[in-house]
Amino acid sequence: MTRQLALLEVSDRIATVTINDPERRNPISGNDMIAALLDVFARVQADPEVSVMILTGAGTAFCAGGDIKEMSDPDSIFRKEPLTAAQSYVDGIQRLPQALYNLDVPTIAAVNGPAVGAGCDLTMMCDMRVASENARFGEVFLNLGIIPGDAGSWFLLRRLGHQRAAELTFSGRMVDAQEALEMGMVLEVVPPEALMERARERAAVIAAKSPRAVRVAKRLMRNAERMDLPDFLNAAAAYQALMHQTEDHHEAINAFIEKRKPTFTGR
Repeated sequence: MTRQLALLEVSDRIATVTINDPERRNPISGNDMIAALLDVFARVQADPEVSVMILTGAGTAFCAGGDIKEMSDPDSIFRKEPLTAAQSYVDGIQRLPQALYNLDVPTIAAVNGPAVGAGCDLTMMCDMRVASENARFGEVFLNLGIIPGDAGSWFLLRRLGHQRAAELTFSGRMVDAQEALEMGMVLEVVPPEALMERARERAAVIAAKSPRAVRVAKRLMRNAERMDLPDFLNAAAAYQALMHQTEDHHEAINAFIEKRKPTFTGR
């Protein structure tokens, strides 16, 4: 039986996606992993019963990034003539940052082990990161004489600022979980056995909110990254006017007045 490379489980409005090629340390090249991840991300986006997504890896690694052995294969993307290779990136791995960026639900990377190269970038594409003590991060592209072709530089700059992103990019060094915490790459570091429980606890806080409001809040944050203030204020006003008309907003107001927990329906 062929292994399912990306697992999806949905429970209590939380989607858990697991990169599932543990024997190879969950690489995202040299197999059908990209297509598998794109499929589950699309299913998460389309499911109104999902309010938040956790992304993690099976086994001891989060994601080993590109398969270095494949880089020596004359038939691989890495050895194609430049225009063909560039299009392979556009049609392949570059679809992952687009899919994750365009997800309307918040995303939490539960980093269970090494996240290297494109694997490190995959964590940066998520909104938040919780790390196991076993996690390690490496923006290692320059060590191989290449650059991040998957939008890693775009996300790293926005997550860590120019100076931190520059140091990690130009040094190509590995960062352990504690240093990642100190530089703001992750929210917290927990023992390996507590990682998924802690990620689900954080996800449950989000899942308890109004589902529609969560998705609109995520869209608003995306707008803030690319809009100037006047345009952003116009978008915020339009979104807010819509939110005032939702049943969940009315339920939240009534629950506050009645001193009870709201029951949200996503309407």
